[in-house]
Amino acid sequence: MSNPQKNPNALLHRRDVVNELVRARGELLVIAGLGAPNWDVSAAGDHVNNFPLWGAMGAASMIGLGLALAQPKRKVLVITGDGEMLMNLGSLATIGVEAPPNLTVAVLDNERFGETGMQKTHTAAGVDLAAVATAVGIRTSRIVRTMAEVTELRDLAHEGRGTAFAQIKIAPEALVFVMPPADGVILTTRFRQSVLGDEALYN
Repeated sequence: MSNPQKNPNALLHRRDVVNELVRARGELLVIAGLGAPNWDVSAAGDHVNNFPLWGAMGAASMIGLGLALAQPKRKVLVITGDGEMLMNLGSLATIGVEAPPNLTVAVLDNERFGETGMQKTHTAAGVDLAAVATAVGIRTSRIVRTMAEVTELRDLAHEGRGTAFAQIKIAPEALVFVMPPADGVILTTRFRQSVLGDEALYN
């Protein structure tokens, strides 16, 4: 296995990236985009503060924004894919305008639509999502290529030092599915109870 720290052209492994992003997560709230990012977050450990999406392609970043605005004292991390992010680029403009300091969006970019047969996405043709994020006002936007940079992103997300966006270049690998609970009522109820406490039981 190549070492991306020694070979700058090597691509990162998605589950190494996600494991690092949620390491020692504390009370971090995590929105997982549908498909492979969902399985990656689940592989790192099922958690009451995970909200995995089983559908709603393109919605992960906006759900993360709404959560960050509603819970300003909580840190929110969106982990999604390049195909999902491309489906709702307009959400980045809204995030740039609202600029919640407690929101980080991490896009796992394998340049593929993993759920429909690994067709190439626009990022394979050079579309720079981090540049889009910068253009709409998300000042901390970057392309991430090393695990050291992943750790820096993890620290930003956990500390909530301003809105952040990262396009993380990963290998187009097919991994074993590790699925979260599939019952939407269970997922929603446990997440609401974790975030809101007893208040969730009466609303």
